[in-house]
Amino acid sequence: MITLRPADLAREHGLSTQAVRNYERDGYLPAAERTASGYRIYTEVHAAALRAFLALVAAYGHALAGRIMTELHTGGLDNALKLIDRGHRQLSRDRETLETVRRAIAHLPTGYDPDPGRSRATADRTVGELAHHLRITPATLRAWEAAGILVPERDPGTGYRTYRAPDIRDAELAHLLRRGGYGLDHIAIVVDQVRTAGGTEALTTSLAAWQRRLTTQGLAMLQAAGRLGDYLHRLPPESRGQHG
Repeated sequence: MITLRPADLAREHGLSTQAVRNYERDGYLPAAERTASGYRIYTEVHAAALRAFLALVAAYGHALAGRIMTELHTGGLDNALKLIDRGHRQLSRDRETLETVRRAIAHLPTGYDPDPGRSRATADRTVGELAHHLRITPATLRAWEAAGILVPERDPGTGYRTYRAPDIRDAELAHLLRRGGYGLDHIAIVVDQVRTAGGTEALTTSLAAWQRRLTTQGLAMLQAAGRLGDYLHRLPPESRGQHG
């Protein structure tokens, strides 16, 4: 069995040795054996685990990658696979949403209403209803309003915010662009252009950029799957957390 030092693992990825130790401490790597003097002894299994973890970070982000690895190391292989499935579902939803918006803006006129056949009352939503629809918090909607992204009306009787069909469209576009990593200032410009002039050039550019990001993420997921498969192959069956 080939033994490795923390520095050996760190050097391959341009990390510090302390980062490698931290990853082991946090459960992202399997626990290392120690020498009589207390030094860690790593093996090719640990090297494969580190490659898998870093590939997962590129594909799913640090938090989810960490959860996947800790599940593997605490007997939760099925839970780890569920987390991976969740990431793939989210990517699929993002692709579908991207295509939906792309098709919609291809015919986006000035003063666009996403569903003019609906009555105003049917289209109206409260802040809580819209937040639930987008799976965000009401505070996020209020932050978007403060940034000029949303301009909901107020109910004259209660003073509560009322989101009409165009507001819902703007919120959905904002949610899409936030998922694409864009800042509120950029989103405000895009939404204002769509809202006031029906122009879609800025939005089309943003969607094209996000398309590239999704493609990059998809390729990273393929890379992560290979790395993770290699790591699991190196583990004995009893160490994979499989339940009978």
